[in-house]
Amino acid sequence: MTVKYRNLFEKALGMALGENNLEKIQQITVGIGGAGGLGSNCAVNLVRSGFSNFVIVDFDTIESSNLNRQFYFYNQIGKSKVTTLRENLLAINPAIQVQILQERIEEHNVAAMFKDCHIIVEAFDQANYKKMIVEEYLQSEKFIVSASGIAGYADSDEIKTHKIRENLYVVGDLSSAVGKELPPCAPRVSIAAAKQANLILQFVLNNL
Repeated sequence: MTVKYRNLFEKALGMALGENNLEKIQQITVGIGGAGGLGSNCAVNLVRSGFSNFVIVDFDTIESSNLNRQFYFYNQIGKSKVTTLRENLLAINPAIQVQILQERIEEHNVAAMFKDCHIIVEAFDQANYKKMIVEEYLQSEKFIVSASGIAGYADSDEIKTHKIRENLYVVGDLSSAVGKELPPCAPRVSIAAAKQANLILQFVLNNL
């Protein structure tokens, strides 16, 4: 089967991954809950891996304190995270489709936000949002990748992949919480985000 490449970036990806693999990847829609350190960096890795359909949800705006670990730039401070992340991802591959929702995830809307997604990335800082997404979709057929314990600058080898159920994986050390002694830092956050993206790539190419 011959893939119709939409630009030179996708042509290069097809040569690297194989046309059939790229076609598999491009049929998938990924939902990302949270456009901070995990969500923005995971999205970058996914776009660079050929994924081209996204639903990204976050209500927040970019602050100067975000720039040490999130995929944003100094001149973007004060802007909407989801709007800006879409712009930054389109700069990598202008052919992708990114639906953005600038709103909070709540019990009354979480079911609708990712209903059309095949895969969900849980990328929030707060435990209540993490719990809400996982509990809502755990009994579905959707593949869920979450994270827990990525703070500080301790040994990065402690950030591991934990299989919880067939459709639920958690990346992290499962213990380090962000605080005064354990600030969120780019290396461990980026490693966890890359591991989330790699889990998704592996799942799609090996199981679909």
